[in-house]
Order: sequence, then C-alpha cells, then structure tokens
Amino acid sequence: MMTDRERNKLAKLREIVKPYKALLFDVDGTLADNMHAHKAAYVATAKEYGIDLDANLIDETAGWPTVAVAEEISKRYHTPLDALEFASRKSAIFIEQHIQHTQPISFVRELLLENVGKKKIGIVSGGSRSTLQITLQVIDVHDKYEVLVCAGDTPEGKPSPAPFLLCAELLDVPPQDCIVFEDGDPGVQGAISAGMGWVRIDQL
Repeated sequence: MMTDRERNKLAKLREIVKPYKALLFDVDGTLADNMHAHKAAYVATAKEYGIDLDANLIDETAGWPTVAVAEEISKRYHTPLDALEFASRKSAIFIEQHIQHTQPISFVRELLLENVGKKKIGIVSGGSRSTLQITLQVIDVHDKYEVLVCAGDTPEGKPSPAPFLLCAELLDVPPQDCIVFEDGDPGVQGAISAGMGWVRIDQL
C-alpha cells in the first residue's frame, strides 16, 4: 500500500508524463529501493582491498557503470585496482547478500505499470544486464518494458547521452518525446544532453 505522500507523488508524475510517448526508467534508486544495499556492497568490496570507502562517493557516481566507479575509487584512494575484478566481486556480494530483499519504489513502479500498452517503456541503467534482470524480476516488472539498455551497450555510460539516445532509437521514439526518471545527477545530465524531459524522483 502507498502512503498519502507517495500517492501525491504519483499524481504529480501522471500529469508530467501526459505529453510524452516514451518513459525511460533508471533502476537502482529509481524503480528499486536498493541504493543502501549497493553502497553496502561497495563498502564491503573496498574493505577486501584494504580501502575504508566513504559511501558518499556512491551517491556522487550514481548511474555510473560499476567498472567506472571502481576506477574512480582506485584514483581517489591512490590504490591500484583491477576494475573488472572489483566490479565482479561487488556484483557477487550484492547478489549473494542483498538482491532478493529488494523492494520497489512504489509510486515509480505504479507509474510504469499504469503505462504498459499506453506509452513505450525503456530501462536505462549503468548496471550489468545479469544483475538488472534479477532486480527487475524481484520487483516484478521484468516483462513490462520493451528495451533494456545497460552497462556496455554504449561506449560511454551516464552522464553521456548515449544510453538514452540508444534506448529512444530502439523504441523508435524521437528524443524530445521521451521523459527520463532518475535519482542522480549523472542520469539527469545525460537526459538533458539527449534533449529529453526528466524527473528526479527523489526531489518530487
């Protein structure tokens, strides 16, 4: 059940999306209430490398591919890391310890479900396809979208507009007719650069 506050946010979103033909959703922190779990997995992985990670770095890099976050950790903490190995370990910890407990962000999920068959729906995330598919299954939207764009599908991830433009192309909808739902600055920057509408769901 949604709270009154969540129902009010859903009502706002219903109005905002009316002119658009396609809805593009981020997953972590937007459709799925799991940023705390991702932070915990990053901190636990960094600890294995002898790094006492400040979890605020994960907020700063929200939407980045995990490999890019690993590279940023390496740079900031002056510790040589194998970014692919770090990313793989972080994903393993997240899947083993956290993923099955993921809850949806109810008003965002409800907006998606209400628009199935009415507007085109895409998922645009910096996560890996395998992890995202499990998350989308757990929050029960795994068969409710037409396109999934994730880490590695474009040469550059968020804040580049490339993932959003690829999603629009695959949905066959002009960028200006797409609206993006995000919870972080990198995704919003990418949406603006792509010429799309956008909403920061955490600032409604």
